[in-house]
Amino acid sequence: MKKEALLYEKLANNQVHCFLCAHHCRIADTKFGFCGVRQNIGGALFTHVYGNIIASHIDPVEKKPLYHFLPGSFSYSIASPGCNFRCQFCQNWEISQVKIPENVFFDNPTSTPEQVVKNAIENNCKSISFTYTEPTVYFEFVYETALLAKKNDIKTILVSNGYFSEKMIEKIAPYLDACNIDLKSFSDNFYKKICKAHVEPVKSTLKLLHENHIWTEITTLLVTGENDSVQELNNIAEFIYGINPSIPWHVSRYFPRYKMKNNPTPAKTIEQAVSIGFENGLMFVYAGNTSIENATICPECKKEIIVREGFDVVRNLVLNGKCSLCATEIPGIWE
Repeated sequence: MKKEALLYEKLANNQVHCFLCAHHCRIADTKFGFCGVRQNIGGALFTHVYGNIIASHIDPVEKKPLYHFLPGSFSYSIASPGCNFRCQFCQNWEISQVKIPENVFFDNPTSTPEQVVKNAIENNCKSISFTYTEPTVYFEFVYETALLAKKNDIKTILVSNGYFSEKMIEKIAPYLDACNIDLKSFSDNFYKKICKAHVEPVKSTLKLLHENHIWTEITTLLVTGENDSVQELNNIAEFIYGINPSIPWHVSRYFPRYKMKNNPTPAKTIEQAVSIGFENGLMFVYAGNTSIENATICPECKKEIIVREGFDVVRNLVLNGKCSLCATEIPGIWE
């Protein structure tokens, strides 16, 4: 559905400046922004994906992945087409990289914020996740749904590349409860070559989310030979520690997808990354896309306080936000 966009300004000669994300596109009349779903029509900016839900599922919140956010609960998860990155290893490229002229789906709105919230309530979901593609590019629907979700005591989650503008964070922050942000690399060359973006805006987003008290967990997909060096892993861990050592870091195993044909990440690289995270003072580091156990360990008594099998929580000893064995506070959003 076509709808006038948020977070833009009109310029001379029928141009517009979109400041939704860090690309800050300046768009001529009839042209699209980098995301491929926001178009300048006669000097006004429109989104083509309002209400165009291309995927919806009921997921364990651990699948986002969020390990310190209402563990064991379900999240009503939705996506619209489009992305403001061009990641060569994208696992959902069929829906994230689609363009307006290529898919008549854009002309057929399938949902409303009211319907999404209703579906979440009826399916006993404690949260709504905007995920699978990049939620930034369908921000208008995210924002209106988040407002309604807040009124119904449903929490809102963004699973995102974190390429936000400060204006976007400012607008969504009062209604946003949690994020999982991909910190894909600590190298700007990696971002430019593989994602067609830059790393600094993502780092700024992570700092701003923390300053706005939005629960955030970070994921890094380790691509063989690209971002898995010991130096880079140390740099990422040090950066996260500098924001807050209690931020969970998920280091995930890569498998060939889309245009990227590198070999799958060796399991030992993931194990090494987990060790590097802890060695740099991070309190919670988790392995993704592996068979490695991912229990949450109390940083004080060193006991397993949340035990998982895959995405299922089989034991949870966090009570009122504290380890029930030693009463140490465990950072996160709990029941």
